[in-house]
Amino acid sequence: MTDENALISRAQRGHLESFNRLVLMHQDSAFTVAFRLMGDSHRAADAAQDAFIAAYRKIDTYRGGNFRAWLLRIVTNRCYDLLRSQRRHPNLSLDRAGDEDDPEPMEIADSQASPEEIAQQHELRRAVQGCINALGEDQRMALVLSDVEGLSYDEIALHTGAAMGTVKSRISRARASVRDCLQAVRELLPSGYRLKENGTEQQSR
Repeated sequence: MTDENALISRAQRGHLESFNRLVLMHQDSAFTVAFRLMGDSHRAADAAQDAFIAAYRKIDTYRGGNFRAWLLRIVTNRCYDLLRSQRRHPNLSLDRAGDEDDPEPMEIADSQASPEEIAQQHELRRAVQGCINALGEDQRMALVLSDVEGLSYDEIALHTGAAMGTVKSRISRARASVRDCLQAVRELLPSGYRLKENGTEQQSR
């Protein structure tokens, strides 16, 4: 197994190949976070690429700890910058807004799943992403870091600069909003993923 710390140490001494190997180790996580935050694969790829360039330039500032969390903080900061720019210049993103053909993050298909199940999973992911996109930026970021990337409250607070109580509140409200959003569009979801009136998931037949 590759020693991540050794790669980091060599990358800090300017060894580009070591940094490239770090990129390969973490690029899936970086792109997933960027996609969930941006809601657009093209802008997510741009954000992830910019973040890796920034990480290489400032890797000498890394002082140990969770390298993945350090890297994802750079990714989320870059996404935040792009989202703020989008708010100031909304016309710049109109060409891609609501593009139904926009590809989702690449995932390995379950070899045991039927074509119908694969189609249902794709439809569910699209519905969930639509609900995530509807969140405010702060709640979206907290939810993605928590429920997509599995970061702790402490790590999310470090990422966002928010107090622990604020992080917990944002995640709680974001989950409730996504749950309500999915409930509202449940008729558009595959039958196996619809919610009952009491909010529980309906079992697949």
